[in-house]
Amino acid sequence: MEKVQSIEINLSHIAEGLYLLIDAQKKGEIEVDSTNYYEHEPIYQLKEGCFYDFEFYHKNDNLAKNYRLFCSDQSNIVKNRKRKEYIGVLAPNIFVGTLTLQILSTENPSQKWSLQLEVQSTKTSYRQDYQYMLNDITSKCTDLIIQANSPVSHSFETDFSTDNKTLYQRFAFVSSIINSDDFEDAIQRIVTTPTTNWTEETEITDARKIKRFKNSELKSLINSDNRLKLNGSHPLYKKGIKSVATKIESNRKFESVDTSENRFIKHALETFLKFCMDIANHPNAGERLKEEAEIVSEKLETHLQHDLFKEVSRPTTLKLNSPILQKKEGYREVLNVWLKFDLAAQLIWNGGDEVYSGGKKDIATLYEYWLFFKLLDVLTHIFEIEPKELDKLIVPSNDKLSLQLKQGKVTALQGTYTKAHRDLNVRFNYNRSFSGGTKDISKTGSWTTTLRPDYTLSIWPIKLDENEAEATEQIVHIHFDAKYKVANINQIIGEEKSDRTLDEEKKQNLKGIYKNADLLKMHAYKDAIRRTSGAYVLYPGDTEKPLRGFHEILPGLGAFPIKPSENTNETIHLENFINEVLKHFLNTASQRDNLANKQYQIYKNDTPNEISERIPEYFNEEKLIPDETYVLVGFSKNNARTDWYKKNKLYNFRMDDEKGSLRFTNEIVNAKFLLLRESGNSKAAQIFKLEKGVRVFSKQRLEELGLLDLTKDNYLVYDIEIESKEVLEFKGSIWNFKELKQYKETIKGKNIRIAAGIPFTTTLTELMKVKD
Repeated sequence: MEKVQSIEINLSHIAEGLYLLIDAQKKGEIEVDSTNYYEHEPIYQLKEGCFYDFEFYHKNDNLAKNYRLFCSDQSNIVKNRKRKEYIGVLAPNIFVGTLTLQILSTENPSQKWSLQLEVQSTKTSYRQDYQYMLNDITSKCTDLIIQANSPVSHSFETDFSTDNKTLYQRFAFVSSIINSDDFEDAIQRIVTTPTTNWTEETEITDARKIKRFKNSELKSLINSDNRLKLNGSHPLYKKGIKSVATKIESNRKFESVDTSENRFIKHALETFLKFCMDIANHPNAGERLKEEAEIVSEKLETHLQHDLFKEVSRPTTLKLNSPILQKKEGYREVLNVWLKFDLAAQLIWNGGDEVYSGGKKDIATLYEYWLFFKLLDVLTHIFEIEPKELDKLIVPSNDKLSLQLKQGKVTALQGTYTKAHRDLNVRFNYNRSFSGGTKDISKTGSWTTTLRPDYTLSIWPIKLDENEAEATEQIVHIHFDAKYKVANINQIIGEEKSDRTLDEEKKQNLKGIYKNADLLKMHAYKDAIRRTSGAYVLYPGDTEKPLRGFHEILPGLGAFPIKPSENTNETIHLENFINEVLKHFLNTASQRDNLANKQYQIYKNDTPNEISERIPEYFNEEKLIPDETYVLVGFSKNNARTDWYKKNKLYNFRMDDEKGSLRFTNEIVNAKFLLLRESGNSKAAQIFKLEKGVRVFSKQRLEELGLLDLTKDNYLVYDIEIESKEVLEFKGSIWNFKELKQYKETIKGKNIRIAAGIPFTTTLTELMKVKD
């Protein structure tokens, strides 16, 4: 391949002396396949994502100005100048494969000429990757058909009454099987070590050469023509036999390759050949399709010309249950291909036209489809589920099979993981949309615009349905996006940037160019889609880079390499990650789970609380949360008691089963402040800080400290601080405690005088609502 910056394409078949000039911005962005190394591809090859200037040229300028270049399939690829339409720009963008352009003359607009250019992917391995992934998808789909028990008759007659796009789809599936290395190896194994059997054939043999006579040969010796008279001394003459035949019919054993198994192999190759030849000769097939079909046909003809198949006759029956066909190397691979062939020939892929219609090779989209099956395999293995929805991927219609895998269509696979101490629902979606603009945060969706990740893994407890899990923050979404064109993950994650680089990026952003668009999309998924705990890039590289939000595997961002490769574990890094995620979900004490519960408790209140008064922001150097800060509301029956509390920095409660005794609840134990109600006052102004937890004091000990009129043997006692910095924040505050709902519930149905001494708790938020 010769790398150049400019090419001149001779268009003398249109007009003598006419050329199309194409110039690249940089040298090497155009390649010329002068040796025809890629025989099924056009000679002139451009690169995706690059821009090329083009111009029609003729020594007679007026003649050149009459010609126009356009692309009927991709309107945005050719951009002609408005005033000089014979000049313009070629922008292949993300198109990869054979690009078919049209040339017309303004003098005769009805006549058009085709011009084909090849557009290469930025990845040098894209040809091998494309073929491998297409073959892998074919294998997955045909396996699904067989597993689903679809009602398909295995016929050798294939219906070609369809359009060119469908023809190419069906041929691409079939050719991907035949062009695979496995198929080539299988044929070589067969022709080098074919199965044989011993057989007999009848021939005319000189009787003297036979050492041991069988009954049939003895009869032939006595009864055949061409006889020789025996003399009287011969032993046979004495037995009454006067003459014997000189030549008789004899059976000879020999090793033959004309076995039922070899007949099947020959029949399978002839079936494949007929299909490819029918494709090549079909009137709706384009030039590219015909060329590729002829190349595959030549391969099959080469196989059939081997000496082995010249000795093999046509089959009368196909013994598919033969142990040799099912077990011997080479034979079993061809049998597997043959079983899948008829199904693959009928398979119509809804979405396949986006990948390879008309010679197009959308390698990025194919990578996305291929990853769907890879993720499906990983999740099925790790979560040990067999999703019922799998059957829905293959749908029979009009004697054809439709693979329901298309961008923008949800393909959900769902199952239950019940192998450990926690039962989980697991759901895997392809192209699931999360609607934007929904005000109800308890519903699934996006905070802003509608977003649609390539793949979404959702996990939630089995006891909740999906809507309940969304509403209670118990569901987790993990998103993955396929990025075939990312070669090095440092392109989007973890790259240190200088101020100069950032300034340059900002200038590019103002022009609408975003180099870090892939990274921004991952952040968008994580931050915009509710209940999302992770967003990750899947790319055909070598380096994994998961980034944890905190101490646990989730929440996080990152990337995992999944490179199309036949002899390696392509998904090992992703498998390790999913296993860690599963382990994380089996931990019911995880930080993420705790945070989710906290979020639900905070956001479930439709009317947010508001405090506009001064309160302490910290309690013992820890951030104070008003809704979770409990205030113990106590009672003092006289001023002497109040003075004793302040002097000794203690406050006591009764601890028996009578009214007014303290009951230990979470709110009581974790209370941080004491609001003191005083007898005869409808409002309270004295608040203290509670310290060191609760203790038990005997009546004798309290009397020693000067507290009299005690009627119980033991009391619960809190340590209080009177002038702590937290208490000083409330200085001058007065609270109308009788407006507290907890107070009203305490005195409800009781004698107010008796109930006044019963302690209760409230939150700091509720307390500040009744501040005067």
